[in-house]
Amino acid sequence: MTRRIVIFTDDPGWHGRQLKRAFARRGYAADYLSLTDCRVDLSQASGVAIPGFGHALPDGVFVRGVPGGTLEQVTLRLDFLHLLPLLGVPVYNPVRAIEKSVDKAMTSLLLHRAGIPTPPTWVTESESHARALLMREIALGHNLVLKPLFGSQGKGLMRLASPADLPPGEAYQGVYYLQRYIGGETGSWEDYRILVAGGKSRAAMTRKGTSWINNVAQGAACRPAPADPELSRLAEDAVRALDMEYAGVDLMRDPEGRLCVLEVNSIPAWRGLQSVVQDNIAALLVNDFLDRHVIGESRERCA
Repeated sequence: MTRRIVIFTDDPGWHGRQLKRAFARRGYAADYLSLTDCRVDLSQASGVAIPGFGHALPDGVFVRGVPGGTLEQVTLRLDFLHLLPLLGVPVYNPVRAIEKSVDKAMTSLLLHRAGIPTPPTWVTESESHARALLMREIALGHNLVLKPLFGSQGKGLMRLASPADLPPGEAYQGVYYLQRYIGGETGSWEDYRILVAGGKSRAAMTRKGTSWINNVAQGAACRPAPADPELSRLAEDAVRALDMEYAGVDLMRDPEGRLCVLEVNSIPAWRGLQSVVQDNIAALLVNDFLDRHVIGESRERCA
């Protein structure tokens, strides 16, 4: 019987092709599907209809994207990811990990509660409170970075150096996520991306930005990261705090040289990282998923 994995994505692209080849090398066929195509169908024993599977279920699910939409649409899409593990289908990353990391406020709260160094951060719906925070930080000699609560790849980031820089709340869906800017000044922009899988740091790079935004999608150059046990330890601690199976962790040094965790990504891109490391990252992730979850689950079901 053919063993089948679903890769949930609306745009397979380079990452999808890499994963499909890695699954094939392990003897699994991988199907690209969108969560928008799944349906609740209580005429089936599982209660879920997945295109191409009839009354069957996949051996596992690898999540490469959860499409945006209305609150109701996103809730339904996440419902499927919550239900599949209850039906014996392992999901990588688990939906709770995705929910915690896609919400930057929750990520910051969990890192703070775990004692992991992260820049001072404030999240508020009040424009007047946001403006007062900005004025106070400016008086202390700091800039703030405004980020969309939900977002990735450096999109929507603003560096605020004056009260006049603060946009109206509706431009950010009514929520101000404000983080103290801790990066370097002109020409010294850089941070680190660490890939953690199975609780261990597996690959790392330094990102050198063409501006203060160091994301590869915004033009940052990728370089091998220095061998630094503190980088690995902090990244592993951050992933453990958010209870993730794998993640891309972004770290930066503050002006005093202390490492801080900026973000933890549960559906990370790795094309830039792959360009500076020898190990095949897609194979690394697929092997971790299959060896720790899919094969183990299959053995338990057969026992």
